[in-house]
Amino acid sequence: QVQLVESGGGSVQTGGSLRLSCAASGYISSSYCMGWFREAPGKEREGVAVIDSDGRTSYQHSVKGRFTVSKDNAKNTLYLQMNSLKPEDTGKYYCAADFPAFGCVREAYEYKFWGQGTQVTVSS
Repeated sequence: QVQLVESGGGSVQTGGSLRLSCAASGYISSSYCMGWFREAPGKEREGVAVIDSDGRTSYQHSVKGRFTVSKDNAKNTLYLQMNSLKPEDTGKYYCAADFPAFGCVREAYEYKFWGQGTQVTVSS
């Protein structure tokens, strides 16, 4: 079993920055895809950024150039550095891990292991 615990959320103003962390424990394979997803009120959960075992990344178009996903395999920790935050980035951010059938995609239904989420609120 895999346990994922997110931290680092909070409230910031437009243009601010936050760094999210996701600590993984249990049987966590370095081969897993790991990623960040977010869910805004009334909207479906969407993939923000994912990273594969070789460090290759994929971002949602709206966050490219502003967000950076990274991981520290020695610490079993996933990060999301979020800069130039906008009100539309508001939502609950979740960490996920799994072996998606078609590679490290940003579709939430492809991931089995999830954290409890951390809230990010960006005010204008």
